[in-house]
Amino acid sequence: MHKYTGFCFGCTDTASNLDIMDSVVEKSALIICGDYMEDYEVMVPFQVLKAFGVRVDCVSPDKLPGDKCITAIHDFVGFELYSEFPGHLFTLNSNFDKVKAECYDALIIPGGRFTELLSVDDRVLSVVKGFADAGKPIATSCHSQLLLAAAGLLKGKKCSAFPSMKPVIELAGGIWWEQPGITSVFDITACLKDGNILSAIGWPVHAEYLKTLFESMGARIHATKTKSVLFLCGDYVEDYEFNVPFRAFQALGCKVDAVTPSKKKGETCATAIHDDEGAQIFSEKRGHNMVITANWSDICVHDYDCLVVPGGRSPELLVMNDKAVDLVKEFAEKNRVIAGIGQGQWLLAAAGVLKGKRCASGHGMKVMVKMSGAQVEESKGCVSDGGLVTAIGWPALPSFISELSKLLGLSLVF
Repeated sequence: MHKYTGFCFGCTDTASNLDIMDSVVEKSALIICGDYMEDYEVMVPFQVLKAFGVRVDCVSPDKLPGDKCITAIHDFVGFELYSEFPGHLFTLNSNFDKVKAECYDALIIPGGRFTELLSVDDRVLSVVKGFADAGKPIATSCHSQLLLAAAGLLKGKKCSAFPSMKPVIELAGGIWWEQPGITSVFDITACLKDGNILSAIGWPVHAEYLKTLFESMGARIHATKTKSVLFLCGDYVEDYEFNVPFRAFQALGCKVDAVTPSKKKGETCATAIHDDEGAQIFSEKRGHNMVITANWSDICVHDYDCLVVPGGRSPELLVMNDKAVDLVKEFAEKNRVIAGIGQGQWLLAAAGVLKGKRCASGHGMKVMVKMSGAQVEESKGCVSDGGLVTAIGWPALPSFISELSKLLGLSLVF
């Protein structure tokens, strides 16, 4: 495993992470973590930044590299306030006690209840102040603005957050800002930047949050033209395998849609969390809701450059639907880029697009992939072969996003 070099002591990557770059990384970010941090708000920036060669160190006070933090799933499920369900076990990869602000280009603090605990931890507040003193970007979302208030960094600053945080921000001397004109979930898009402080209401705005973070770290997005990406999903689609690349390609300026044959725009699909909890195979739990962004009847293959089929159990549903199988075939006939993650290869095999191709495959799909006439690349988490990109599952998403971006002519240059 390649080791990154040329950084301050304590800022090296660990063998638990998937490598994307073969050369020395020029940018780095720190994520301060803790138990019951919001699941998307840690994993989305972690994997997307890694996809573009940024070294991301994840630390938590009193925990060591290899220790885990449990995440929380926050979403609205029909009650007046958001729910909180158990999420993934997120593995830390660096040591909090060795953190030096000068070793990093940005600080990311996810939302979640862990911020309540860390807001009274002087060690954490010292780190946050160190980034502020150096004028480096500090990205916050949902409830993590509490750490900015505790560190005395909000006086005179405009700041957004989950609405319940308004009194905290104002009591800290900050100026409350809320995106105007929100009438539906599709309108929640804004990430606010005031100086080096980035703030957002939460994970629904991750596209703009990531774009603002990229720019704050000195990155420029390069694209030959605006690309369009279609995600084909259904109930119990794998949570990360849908949301992480969906938000990544939105942040890169792509038009991104999600469809399923039996639901209309604005309706939701349940997602599934699959994680290694010590059993022989991954466990499954209920994840976030995902929102369908387009009507099936409005989909025209000519309008899209790429089709992505995430995994989870939704491909098992989609292979029984002729409309879904035919859509995959049409993308192949029109020579569009096709990508499958994890169990998503079930649908690609049913559509006959894997024959003669080299593929990455997890254990659950190896028999299916081989029977479809594909060659399994046993040692690789992600494989690109012509206009086809396949990945073993969500742990390989940084490589997947990187490879698919290249095929679409997209790049992020720091």
